[in-house]
Amino acid sequence: NRSSDLFARKSNMTLTEFKNFYYNVCNVNYNKMKIAMEPLQKLMNKTDKVHIVAPGTDLIFSIKGIPAEKYYGTFNIPDGEVATCPIKDSVNGYITYNTKTKYNDIMFENIRFEFVNGKIVKATADKNTKELNQILDTDNGARYIGEFAFGLNPYINNTICDTLFDEKINGSFHFTPGMSLEKSDNGNRSAIHWDIVKILRKEFGGGKIYFDNVLINKDGNFVLDELK
Repeated sequence: NRSSDLFARKSNMTLTEFKNFYYNVCNVNYNKMKIAMEPLQKLMNKTDKVHIVAPGTDLIFSIKGIPAEKYYGTFNIPDGEVATCPIKDSVNGYITYNTKTKYNDIMFENIRFEFVNGKIVKATADKNTKELNQILDTDNGARYIGEFAFGLNPYINNTICDTLFDEKINGSFHFTPGMSLEKSDNGNRSAIHWDIVKILRKEFGGGKIYFDNVLINKDGNFVLDELK
């Protein structure tokens, strides 16, 4: 139909390619996914310090005491993420996102945030930096992070500039300005919740994630035996 054709073109796929992608992504074995997520959820629940190092990125923050949530098809389809939230004032360093993202129908690329004690103190993008900062000035909570989550859907490997799909990209994480999640709540309140994605797979530049100084993810792959 027309909407499928438009979605396919937006995603740079043929209609047949898009249909195959869509059905694979949406019809994951979510019960199997739920079970596979449990060790990551447990590890996140006992983690204090997170350190992420990647091209254009060096972030340190704490998730201590913030409950981690599993998302495995009970609310969104497609699905596939384990999420938590930084302690509101704990984020320091900088991040450069390597996926396109759209907000208020404006496209942004190579967004870079600098943080001091949880707050985004500088925000730039290849284009539309003024509009980016206008979004972040929506309210007092918009410059603080409301979600940190791993994308875990094995069939989603590239951005199609649709948040429902992109935040589930295999080998990625998203670091979300704005409103915190209902259960993984750090107390931040905002009118915005903007899931912006960074892919850590080697073909996107790679990267490393440490939990309490232990390497748990390299180039988008979990390296601890319990997480593999």
